[in-house]
Amino acid sequence: MIAQKHRFHGLGSLRFVYQNGKTVRSGPLAVKYTLNQRRQTYRCAVVVSKKVNKSAVARNRIRRRVYEIVRVQEPNINMPYDIVISIFSDEVRTMPAEQLQKIVHELLEQASMLS
Repeated sequence: MIAQKHRFHGLGSLRFVYQNGKTVRSGPLAVKYTLNQRRQTYRCAVVVSKKVNKSAVARNRIRRRVYEIVRVQEPNINMPYDIVISIFSDEVRTMPAEQLQKIVHELLEQASMLS
């Protein structure tokens, strides 16, 4: 899990990213991001809709898996970005860890967030 200072707080922050951010998508994931000059570090949120899976346990499992991958990439994120990772498919829940890590890493590279 990522540290508390790297998480979003409140709906207003998410709304800011949705209105002003750029999107990169690959398969079951999309990354929406924007640069936030008022911060020193990045913030990240993982959004998993009930349409993906009705079970809260399954949605939370997906969320935890993606947060862990972002936590591992933390030293490479060089600017104070606000990042929202949206999940569109239930296949992320059973996807091998290496494959999921590769997809998230490629999306962060496409967004030019990694150093």
